[in-house]
Amino acid sequence: MFAYVNGIRIFYEKTGKGKPMILVHGNEEDHRIFDDASELLKKNYTLYLVDSRGHGQSDRVKEYFYQDMCNDMIELIEQLQLHDITFVGSSDGAIIGMLLASQHPEIITNLVLAGPNTRPDGVIPEVYQEMKDIYRKTKNPLVKMMLEQPHITNKELKQIKARTLVLAGSDDLISLDHIKKITNHIPHCQLMILEGEDHSSYIIHSEKIAKIILKELK
Repeated sequence: MFAYVNGIRIFYEKTGKGKPMILVHGNEEDHRIFDDASELLKKNYTLYLVDSRGHGQSDRVKEYFYQDMCNDMIELIEQLQLHDITFVGSSDGAIIGMLLASQHPEIITNLVLAGPNTRPDGVIPEVYQEMKDIYRKTKNPLVKMMLEQPHITNKELKQIKARTLVLAGSDDLISLDHIKKITNHIPHCQLMILEGEDHSSYIIHSEKIAKIILKELK
């Protein structure tokens, strides 16, 4: 299905039954990364699997900003008249989730952040250098966004009222020290470091993320 938000067209898939859960993917991915997880989650939640702007079937734009992606999500939530939301964000989706939950704390009840970062330098140095090399060759505006954004302050994190679960792989491309600092500033927050997992191995076409959510949010 498509929704028109902030002058562009956003694609989302709706499935399942129960309270609403929004799932948002990472950079240069789309909603299909949650296909395996959604088979388990849809038994307990009405799922809204969203392609953020510039991804999947959603419209492309010239420049990308996490705040615009957050604004898209806010307008989509308003159009769908959703309440008591569980928001699950992976990587870029986690950034969107932090912005959304800090700016509109009344909307989100549960927040799951997988591999979040609040600043570009939250990415480990060798991966950040790889991204710079990729951008130099491709001029991909989505990569440019990761190199320059986000800039979420500790004060903003403290505005989050949702019950929050932060997930990270032991081999994550986000610094674990950075992730731990994030959890220290979100009021109602639990951190789980998943041994043997990387930034997205437990998410992309995996049931692991669903099993964690169902266990921790029950």
